[in-house]
Amino acid sequence: MQDSPLSARNISHRFGGLVAIDRLSLDLAPGSIHAVIGTNGAGKSTLVSILAGELAPTAGQVFMNGQDVTRWSQPRRARAGLGRSYQRTSIFPSLSVHENCRIAAQASHQKFWHWASPAAGCRRSAATADRALALAGLESECGRIAGALSHGRKRQLEIAMSLATRPRILLLDEPLAGMGPEETEPMLALLESLKPDHAILLVEHDMDAVFRVSERITVMVNGGIIAQGDPAAIRANPQVQTAYLGDGS
Repeated sequence: MQDSPLSARNISHRFGGLVAIDRLSLDLAPGSIHAVIGTNGAGKSTLVSILAGELAPTAGQVFMNGQDVTRWSQPRRARAGLGRSYQRTSIFPSLSVHENCRIAAQASHQKFWHWASPAAGCRRSAATADRALALAGLESECGRIAGALSHGRKRQLEIAMSLATRPRILLLDEPLAGMGPEETEPMLALLESLKPDHAILLVEHDMDAVFRVSERITVMVNGGIIAQGDPAAIRANPQVQTAYLGDGS
């Protein structure tokens, strides 16, 4: 756990009488993608919200680099190096691509004593936005209005906005949702390019993509884990085949 950028230990969460997460533990490894899969209602998004600090667990602990952050707020975890994306695209559609990233960059290093200075003139935020857009492969789109981008490009922009906060940990909630094959390939290439410098937790329903890019997979059913391992072990697991992948997968 001490070497893990992000860990969960025996976390549980209840919504009234509903157990959404049941004594779940996992560790993210640096420089790798750890996928979490499961049917709708398995608890995946609740898990991400707990790891991000948006939802407090009923029981258990969350650690970042060995430090207990269970009671840390989402902004504090973000400042400590955790970024996330959401199932639904969260961008400012009326602003330019670059301005979306610049706002995200500025939010991560606010300077309240500069309240009288034009925000758009912050060179540090602009440079950070340039770097994030380059990492996400969106340099050529920086002047476009974000709402005019294709669905796939909007999802890339959302990741670029996360990168503008300079995270070391990325929580990506269904980044491939709604994409066709022509949009999936650039996103998978982006995830592969981010892997060396980030620990990535990927929640995704596209099983071909999951098995292609992940080093480790956690399978959830009814808020708990039924299997964890590398892609080959998960494919071969009879319980996973029955519960999720389908017999004969």
